[in-house]
Amino acid sequence: MDNIELFKALSNKSRLQMLEWLKEPEINFPEQLATGFDHGVCVGQIQAKAGLTQSTVSEYLSILQRAGFIESTRVGQWTYYKRNEKAFTALSKIIESNL
Repeated sequence: MDNIELFKALSNKSRLQMLEWLKEPEINFPEQLATGFDHGVCVGQIQAKAGLTQSTVSEYLSILQRAGFIESTRVGQWTYYKRNEKAFTALSKIIESNL
């Protein structure tokens, strides 16, 4: 993905919030503490916190995933998301070397 597409993925307040929440899932999704965060955060938890429709949250998560900022894991009927920290390291290098 080119740099413009990476920055487009970050150009939405709700998508940025989702990335911020996923940085510290234990703090931002306490409802899921009992089941843990091995696979990430359940999409239903993200949708409830965002207060957006399921389709909008799915679209936003898809955009972030295509940009490489998050990864998904399917467990049964549930999909879980977590940050791909390597993508943020790469983004930092892009900013340092190109901007």
